[in-house]
Amino acid sequence: MKLSRLALGMSLVAPALLLASPSVLAQTLSGTVTNAAGKPLANATVEIEALKRVTSTNELGEFTFSDVEEGDYTLHIFASGFAHLHEDAIVQSVASDSINFVLARSAIEVIDVHATPMHLSVMESATPVSVLSGETLRRQQAATLGDTLEKLPGVQSNFHGNVASTPIIRGLSGPRVLITQNGLDVSDVSRVGPDHAVASEASTANQIEVLRGPATLFFGSGAIGGVVNVVDQRVPTSTETRGEFLLETQTVNDQKLGTFNVTTGVDNIAFYADGFYRDSNDYETPMAPDIDDPDGEHVVENSNEESHGFTLGTSYLFDQGYVGVAVERFEREYGVPGHSHGDDSSVFADLEQTKYQLLGEYNFSHDFLQSVHFRAGYTDYEHAEVESGFVGTTFSNETEELRVELLHKPIAGWRGGVSLHYKGADVSAQGEEAFTPPSEMEMFAIALMEERHFGDFLVQLGARAERVTLDASSVLLPELDAHDHGDEHEHDDHDHDEHAHDEHEHEHEGSEFIRQFAVDQEFTPISLSAGVVYTISESYNVGISLSRSERAPSASELLSFGPHIGTRTYEVGALFDLSEESEFVLSQTPIDLETANNIDLTFRKTQGDVGFVFNAFYNQVDNYYFQAETGLFAESGHDHAHGEEGHGDEGHDHDDGEENHGEEGHDEHSDELPVYLFGSADAILHGFELQVAWQTTENLKLDFFADYVKARLKDGGALPRTSPMRVGSHVAYTLDNIRADLDITHFAKQDDISTLETETDGYTLVDASITYDIPLGDIDLSVYLSGENLTDEEARVHTSFLKDIAPRPGRNFAFGVRGYF
Repeated sequence: MKLSRLALGMSLVAPALLLASPSVLAQTLSGTVTNAAGKPLANATVEIEALKRVTSTNELGEFTFSDVEEGDYTLHIFASGFAHLHEDAIVQSVASDSINFVLARSAIEVIDVHATPMHLSVMESATPVSVLSGETLRRQQAATLGDTLEKLPGVQSNFHGNVASTPIIRGLSGPRVLITQNGLDVSDVSRVGPDHAVASEASTANQIEVLRGPATLFFGSGAIGGVVNVVDQRVPTSTETRGEFLLETQTVNDQKLGTFNVTTGVDNIAFYADGFYRDSNDYETPMAPDIDDPDGEHVVENSNEESHGFTLGTSYLFDQGYVGVAVERFEREYGVPGHSHGDDSSVFADLEQTKYQLLGEYNFSHDFLQSVHFRAGYTDYEHAEVESGFVGTTFSNETEELRVELLHKPIAGWRGGVSLHYKGADVSAQGEEAFTPPSEMEMFAIALMEERHFGDFLVQLGARAERVTLDASSVLLPELDAHDHGDEHEHDDHDHDEHAHDEHEHEHEGSEFIRQFAVDQEFTPISLSAGVVYTISESYNVGISLSRSERAPSASELLSFGPHIGTRTYEVGALFDLSEESEFVLSQTPIDLETANNIDLTFRKTQGDVGFVFNAFYNQVDNYYFQAETGLFAESGHDHAHGEEGHGDEGHDHDDGEENHGEEGHDEHSDELPVYLFGSADAILHGFELQVAWQTTENLKLDFFADYVKARLKDGGALPRTSPMRVGSHVAYTLDNIRADLDITHFAKQDDISTLETETDGYTLVDASITYDIPLGDIDLSVYLSGENLTDEEARVHTSFLKDIAPRPGRNFAFGVRGYF
């Protein structure tokens, strides 16, 4: 909040202050911010935490707050390249001298997190956090969210042909990782299948936050594995005019990209707008030329896309806070690699989403409450899978969400509050590949969060209780002709299972019957969390976080029954079971909550020219829901050719993305899919993340990271598609107006695999970029040239369902112009 707005707000309440008693008359709080050498720091941010009042230092490092009541306050002071500082200040009736605050250098950028209601930064919390922002975000942004984040420690991508990649956090993804936009569920269907894109755009974001490990305390049971929060300024909190734009072209897929965002305002009314447009063709691979066609192009067919979107927002700013509303329209058409049906037709997804968000904050002056934060959203999402001009399957998701956080003033040193959360979702799929029936989910939750400093110890506590209901009125249990490949395929009719809940039979295609019944499930997940951060010295701290988080299984995990072409499997949910006669019947086993017992240990060096963060974690997940192979195969409903033509993959053994599935006879059974049944078992995931930064000189900075996760069933056997170990380095050199960056990342061979899964060779990616800054009056212009996979390495992503038909792109060059104003 700027001083001009604060002064205006104070002028409005001046008559009330004149009537106040002398003991509460307002005073002035001022000071200066410098570095360790005594040099003033301009544009440093200074916040009075209890009052939520913010200002910035001038060129002399000076700041001033006027009209501050007498009392003790904690100031939060931070600047880019420096460690955050929390210092106490006293405002009293007797005029006091200006206070000098000294910030210590930090080699690791310390960034505040917006995803949580309480103050949190990457170097001060018991919970492991990563933030991608600023120039680093712009340099690493990609067409998909998973590919944008995959250079963060502990985060990898399930790379789905460059069009639909989602993030994997510590080996967990899908329904266990929640993706949010400004703290509200992005509300697409990307958690249902890897071929469904995330309806969020990184090129217009200010920062992207990743909470590693269970974040159920803030977001609910769907965040048992972590949270990715995309932050933008669609509801602006400033009337200052500022913005940025980008124009870029790439060679590997002929991509054209243009984006912009701008914030401005008049008096107390702020405005925001952003937009983007992206168009790309099928991307080229680094595959060796075909013997029969040495001059032919080698591309991943059906990996093209065209997308665009815009966002408009406005807000009203007042002395105690703000309230604002925004609307976003997001449209994307993208190919679905590997989803051909045996002819020359291609399949693409046509995605449309309209999102409304209402955000606000109110800060109290004299009451028990310190502030209230509220977020409300409504999302209407739909995407259709189109083949040969005809819509095959349509997925939709209509979601309403409300979060209210009530933070109280310090009580006996404890800071915190209560969070109230509601979310309702109506999800449906209609068409020939609708493997999950329509369902309605509703969630109500209350959470308590508290923290307190005890000398050098920071204690953080939390608890959350939810009530989750899942209703589906038309769950289908068809007569499935499933068999193994050793059968004679005589396909005799089987007797129908007589057991059903509210079921009745419907005649289908004259001779088959589909049993239909209603499902009404209710769950009560409980989450508990406790963390301690011990400040060893000014430069070091160590933290420990313990949590027990419960998750209600998703609709797709419970109710699926049909072909899922994105994963090339025939999926059957946990609500069903396989009888001794190899028939699927309703399961008699109760549906249990998935429970994660997680411990995180963190050791950090927060100040100096060398900084590091080391995290070690151990996560035991009871009743872990996963797909187990049955050894059976069923008709897919299409004649799938596995998408092999045109990919140059003739020399590889295909595993059809999931595992090998034992389809050595797929020429004979090309229209069949392996049947996988959702079940539960206890699983253990453990590993580490390491990040080291060294500011060697004013011009040269070196970064190193490594991460590793081992995911296995408690009774033995690895979980499928576990992220391989990685090590990476980044070198950044700046000289006057030139910046050069070099990234080298090595993915180790993954041979710790599940049954029927194939090993994946390791590979090394080399990326580089050079940027030249051109000041043009009020606009800072940057021209850049970047290269990815400069060695043209053949890289197959072990976590991908399409690893054998869609390797990473080959050598790619990008040229762009970026401007800030």
